[in-house]
Amino acid sequence: MTAQVQKDFLVNHIVDKLTEYLVTDNSLELADALKMVYQSKTYQQLQDTEGGLYSQSASYVYELLQKELKR
Repeated sequence: MTAQVQKDFLVNHIVDKLTEYLVTDNSLELADALKMVYQSKTYQQLQDTEGGLYSQSASYVYELLQKELKR
């Protein structure tokens, strides 16, 4: 498995977990939760594999997303 494939896998896993957390914590529909994730700055940071956010735990990234959504 190449390094890029591994990074993509980790990003996708975190997106899955963020969506799951949003659905559970906020009683959102799946489509609404996905929209929130994909439109967030947190997601943009995840996509920037140079920054390394993808290597953090999903719960840590979720904390960042929650802070962003509260603003």
